[in-house]
Amino acid sequence: MTTIRQDAWSTDEDLILAEVVLRHIREGSTQLAAFEEVGDRLSRTSAACGFRWNSAIRKKYESAISLAKKQRSKAKVAAEPFETSVEEEVRTDAIGDSLQAAEPHSLEEKDLTMEKVITFLEAYHQNDKSIENVQMIKRLESENAELIKKVERLEKEKRIIAEDYKALIGIMDRARQLSFYDQEPKNVARSTK
Repeated sequence: MTTIRQDAWSTDEDLILAEVVLRHIREGSTQLAAFEEVGDRLSRTSAACGFRWNSAIRKKYESAISLAKKQRSKAKVAAEPFETSVEEEVRTDAIGDSLQAAEPHSLEEKDLTMEKVITFLEAYHQNDKSIENVQMIKRLESENAELIKKVERLEKEKRIIAEDYKALIGIMDRARQLSFYDQEPKNVARSTK
């Protein structure tokens, strides 16, 4: 009897879990069967595999899951063994670019290797990063546009304040000159007396 592991999951185990679950989805099998198969391979319970899949791994593979479901439905319609290459299948899918980087291959279990899965995941990760970068660029562009509007508004206010200040200084100069002229006739009148 083998002992059931309860230690932390490694990235290799996560990849195995993802690979087997996606294969079961493509073949039309249940995820429960996939969890049992992974549990046997990794000496873990199927419940632990199911929990790991649903809590951490599934979110990372949403697009791969939808692709596997498309492949399953196409395989049912064709009613023949699935022999379509990934390159032909995923051209319209967002993941297509990352899969096309790998060499064309069929999706049968014997052709699916860890190296191909890792290549796919690396390309998928790069694609995910580029999506995040595009979103960040859009956010920064909108923030920049708002800041430009704010700067323009502040410059307009500064011009108005500067014009008002010049007008105030002009008024004060005229007032000084008027008070000087008002005092001059009194001084002239006193000196003539």
